[in-house]
Amino acid sequence: MNKTGYISDPFYLRHENEPHPENSGRLTAIQNKIESSKFYNNLKLIQPRKATVEDIARVHDRGYIESVEQSCQNGVRNLDADTVISSDSYEAALLSAGAGLEALDQILAGTINNAFCAVRPPGHHAEKNRAMGFCLFNNVGVVALYAQKVKQLDKVLIFDWDVHHGNGTQHSFYKHSSIFYSSTHQYPFYPGTGDSDETGTGDGLGATLNLPMQAFSGDLDYLNAIEDQLIPAIQNFNPDLIIISAGFDAHENDPLAQIKLSTECYGKMTQKLFKIANEVCDGRILSMLEGGYDYSALADSVQLHVETLLNHHTE
Repeated sequence: MNKTGYISDPFYLRHENEPHPENSGRLTAIQNKIESSKFYNNLKLIQPRKATVEDIARVHDRGYIESVEQSCQNGVRNLDADTVISSDSYEAALLSAGAGLEALDQILAGTINNAFCAVRPPGHHAEKNRAMGFCLFNNVGVVALYAQKVKQLDKVLIFDWDVHHGNGTQHSFYKHSSIFYSSTHQYPFYPGTGDSDETGTGDGLGATLNLPMQAFSGDLDYLNAIEDQLIPAIQNFNPDLIIISAGFDAHENDPLAQIKLSTECYGKMTQKLFKIANEVCDGRILSMLEGGYDYSALADSVQLHVETLLNHHTE
């Protein structure tokens, strides 16, 4: 059995944005499912810490960070048409990014092998200087640059299986040769980025791999793309850490998109990543929640994902 960290915090529920698809009920559903699972006592429960402004500023403009803080303090309700905030949203966003930092510290210390961070607000649409698509700060981006700048890891690979393309993450690292970004997503669809010809620029040319999926794609389409394209790319890139932008809205029951993945597919995708992570980076997988808007499908899929991280063994 692996040492798997599970990170969440009741404070995430204080990012209040009801009525909204990305609401606190998502985390409550996940938490109830995880706590009632047969493996719950085998997880290492970890408290997140708040990311510092310094941590966030590796990805985002300081002026933007300040504007988010002030908007929350001043009672602003919308940062954009899709992104609703409340007075505690800034602190929740710091805690959301900070969950990944704490998870990485414990992975590198050997306390855990891998981790899942049940956080909100999510992050992968957040751009350098603006909120977008329910996201305030780019959680996985903050962790990736912390891994490099503070923890001296050489190469980080981010795989985003959310049904929406992670435009913010892609744009953050489009010129980076040492942070590889790959995404499976419904295309064309919100936010409109993520065509297969978007492969990076300058030093980062070739370090972006988009795997766009047509509406109504299913398990085999995803599993084949991972096996045939992502895994060889991971082997070739040889990262020191794999971060998953783990959105569960490609599920067949999710109301916000038209991809038809089964709950089981999330377990199979996790197995494939687990196997390659053991080959290239000592099993270091750090998974952070992004989307997923059908409570039952979300909770079931997260449970299987976490259980696979905990119990999977390489053959």
